Amino acid sequence: MISYNSENTFQLNNASQVSTWLETVITSEERKLGEINYIFCDDDYLLKFNIEYLQHDTLTDIISFDYTVGKILQGDIYISTERVSDNAKDFKVSFEDELNRVMVHGILHYCGYKDKTDADAKLMREKENHYLQLFANVH
Repeated sequence: MISYNSENTFQLNNASQVSTWLETVITSEERKLGEINYIFCDDDYLLKFNIEYLQHDTLTDIISFDYTVGKILQGDIYISTERVSDNAKDFKVSFEDELNRVMVHGILHYCGYKDKTDADAKLMREKENHYLQLFANVH
């Protein structure tokens, strides 16, 4: 089950479409959906998590807590809608496209993809683009 919660005023308008898409991503990666919670928040909220849990005193768009067991994906994915909005402007894409990228990014981490090295980041970006195209073709 995928759930969407908000610690700010943001509400995901197309939750059922996004859930269907993310479930397709999970199946395509030969994983199973357990319980994934998306929590939308602001920069300050996520910065506190970044400092407390990761010892990073920087703004970020996403922090995911992975509780995956075997191939069953589970976890909490915190997304700063402020960062997503700013990044969308910087990358000259829509807010929705950037939000979808960040949402699938969290899922891909749960599937085992990393982004710390250049090679890993390149593969992660290719996977994101592939699944974003899938979403665009379906909706």
